[in-house]
Amino acid sequence: MIENFWKDKYPVGVSAEIDPDQYPNVQTVLKQSCQRFADKPAFTNLGKTLTYGELYELSGTFAAYLQNHTDLQPGDRIALQMPNILQYPVAIFGAIRAGLVVVNTNPLYTAREMEHQFNDSGAKALVCLANMAHLAEQVVPKTGVKTVIITEVGDMLPTFKRILVNTVVKRVKKMVPPYHLPQAISFLDALDKGRGKILRESAPKGEDIAVLQYTGGTTGVAKGAMLTHRNLVANMLQVRALMGANLNEGCEVAVSPLPLYHIYAFTFNCMAMMLIGAHNLLVTNPRDLPAMIKEIKPYKFSVFVGLNTLFVALSNNEGFRALDFSSLKLTVSGGMALQLATAERWQEVTNCPICEGFGMTETSPVATVNPFSAIQLGTIGIPLPSTLCKVINDDGKDLDVGEIGEICVKGPQVMKGYWQRQEATAEILDAQGWLKTGDIGLIQEDGYLKIVDRKKDMILVSGFNVYPNELEDVLAMIPGVLQCAAIGVPDEKSGEAIKVFVVVKPGVTLTKETVMEHMRANVTGYKVPRAVEFRDALPMTNVGKILRRELRDEEMKKMAKA
Repeated sequence: MIENFWKDKYPVGVSAEIDPDQYPNVQTVLKQSCQRFADKPAFTNLGKTLTYGELYELSGTFAAYLQNHTDLQPGDRIALQMPNILQYPVAIFGAIRAGLVVVNTNPLYTAREMEHQFNDSGAKALVCLANMAHLAEQVVPKTGVKTVIITEVGDMLPTFKRILVNTVVKRVKKMVPPYHLPQAISFLDALDKGRGKILRESAPKGEDIAVLQYTGGTTGVAKGAMLTHRNLVANMLQVRALMGANLNEGCEVAVSPLPLYHIYAFTFNCMAMMLIGAHNLLVTNPRDLPAMIKEIKPYKFSVFVGLNTLFVALSNNEGFRALDFSSLKLTVSGGMALQLATAERWQEVTNCPICEGFGMTETSPVATVNPFSAIQLGTIGIPLPSTLCKVINDDGKDLDVGEIGEICVKGPQVMKGYWQRQEATAEILDAQGWLKTGDIGLIQEDGYLKIVDRKKDMILVSGFNVYPNELEDVLAMIPGVLQCAAIGVPDEKSGEAIKVFVVVKPGVTLTKETVMEHMRANVTGYKVPRAVEFRDALPMTNVGKILRRELRDEEMKKMAKA
């Protein structure tokens, strides 16, 4: 019944199915695109452009270095910890061509978060920006990482500009704390050593892991979602099938402000745009709006991928509103709920509607999206080709169209499972391939889906998942904390903001400043709470479980009265 329901829900000209085995692996797609679009621009950053031909040559050189000058073997994990700079696509495609499994790592991670991810994944190599090498110095000795490659922001730029940019970052802006990693090699030296060396192109099978993408799943500590070559290839083909009717191969210019280490931009900008030979404008720091606008101003961009908070900031920016939007024909929103007012304001500014989609790290990530030709604001669109969705109740029973329950997804983009966590995998993924999303929603008669709430206590800050369990673990490390809880509260700028509640032990004095300082030292910036409230007690069940929902309800009542 589920299968038949979706067959006639696709726009005219869009097939309900794709062939996920059309390409055996990511390398095959890369090679085809780099040959077809060899002279076309692939990535631009800080005024420097790499063509597809140059991308293939440089990634091959990097792969040759990894094969000839390290002990890394096919299947070994390599952590990449960089913002949006040209070194990222060179490193990721080079690592994949060498047969390695990529572990995308947030450059904003603290030492504690890095240590967990490197040890959990069993990473044996690390490519990181010099700006966080001082943290790598602390972490690497506690992990299995043996190969360390350090790059600076301007490394891919022409000589004079490279020296200038790297000097300004290091000496003027003082963004590179001192570090001591005697075993490390520079990214440019690695490329030099790889030139002229023989590359044995890896030939992984579709079911082999390409990327370990870390996420909290629906609850708990960060877990590595095993995304296979088939998962990534399928999602590329699915996105092209549903979104690509309006896109011309080898002609599109895509603004890429979201970090490529995040699964949303990774698949859309680094993978799907590569499939169609698009030109990606990499924005290193999207928080610096003037710099971002300066970076994209010279180009007639046609694709823009972002999320609600970014759309709000740009729509209210005078410099952005003055740009030329005459070529913009596709704007895609994901990562967090798109607000109606935001969508309307964006279209007013750019004359381009926003297509909202939905996905998870566990679905590589795109599961549903609004077709460009038939956008329904307030919905997350229809399932991608070869994707099925259903809604279930708490007992796992399938619900009818229009009934509210937990959304489940099935398709070739659904992950293989969580890395070395069979129990966690079994909780979210059943034997038939259905993935529980943890989101509550419904399916409309026309096939479009709506999300109405989240089942779990996850907090969504500017598109990033924040898990209360982790925050509470870190809070509990503070001497004198007796009980604590973390919740999300509505916030105009970030969708949700984090508020924590703390109960201190009798006789102990604890200040908000102490709590904030501790959190800033132990979690990434977007996980730092916006508000701290001290209480004598927290609401609990009769077995002692803290009731976060009661805390949220209290906050909502306060906001309603305000």
